[in-house]
Amino acid sequence: MRVAITGGGTGGHLAIAAALLEALKEKGHEAIYIGSTSGQDRAWFEEEIRFEKCHFLDTNGVVNRKYLGKVWALIKIFRAVIKSRKILKQEQIDAVISVGGYSAAAATFAAYTKQIPFFIHEQNAVMGRLNTMMKPYARAFYSSYDENSPVKDYPIRDIFFSTARLRKEIKTIVFLGGSQGAQFINNLALETAAVCTAKGIKVIHQCGERDFERVQQAYKDQKLDVELYSFTKELPALIKHADLAVSRAGASTLWEVTANGLPALFVPYPYAAGDHQFYNAGYLVDKGLAWSYRESESYSRNLLAILENDLEEKSRGLMELSHKGGAAAIIDNIEENLDVS
Repeated sequence: MRVAITGGGTGGHLAIAAALLEALKEKGHEAIYIGSTSGQDRAWFEEEIRFEKCHFLDTNGVVNRKYLGKVWALIKIFRAVIKSRKILKQEQIDAVISVGGYSAAAATFAAYTKQIPFFIHEQNAVMGRLNTMMKPYARAFYSSYDENSPVKDYPIRDIFFSTARLRKEIKTIVFLGGSQGAQFINNLALETAAVCTAKGIKVIHQCGERDFERVQQAYKDQKLDVELYSFTKELPALIKHADLAVSRAGASTLWEVTANGLPALFVPYPYAAGDHQFYNAGYLVDKGLAWSYRESESYSRNLLAILENDLEEKSRGLMELSHKGGAAAIIDNIEENLDVS
């Protein structure tokens, strides 16, 4: 079976693509990738040798753009659909898997117009616009939040399960600002790092490339020994060594820390489409397995109060909630839909 994985723009979408690629290769299938020249797609997959080929098309997101920006973004998508149709034909693709994001639009529309079976994975608790539009035409739709989903386990790379451990007390805290940097989380880390280190808690901080110099200088000014990264592909290692994460509530990060048994304080991005990060975090908060608060000037007090908590109950509950094999189960379901033995 030859499959095209499409989607991206953000690390959350691309993490799903990586998990599905891993599952496809383990089952002996071939895969190509169709993404965008924008976003993080190239950084993740340009040198990924497990893909037969990678195609990066000139597309941009449509949401949150003003009128002329929307028109130009739609023109780019139309051009990319034409290119995607040619790619799907040349590569003799049997199925397309969309992991969402603006990078997925062109290949998903191309698959629909060429009557190639396509499958959608929705990572968030609130469905994105593209997935809402294309869900009725998909051969199958996968979501951990949808009771009707044929596979509910989130597609997570095996490494997050293999390095999972039970946390009891906070010896190391990791602040995850994302590849682009989350200034609110970066400022929260700078505000609380001195207290953390005074308590003997090691601080790891991934602050994003755009904010790296400012954050690095601020730690120097405070004379604090912090393990600081601008961006790293070694996120599994950072999560493995941490006892508490402070992070946005993108779905992939949320499920990765869940699989690893790492309790988290989530800071939902307030401008996320449909406020989906708030609802992502709420899924764990409602089960008593995480903390989450809206951005506010008093946020540091929320974090410092957590430092004294016993983590065992939350850590154990997280590991029981997430199950290994979500990506493999999705590929199994696709095989069944296509009658592939």
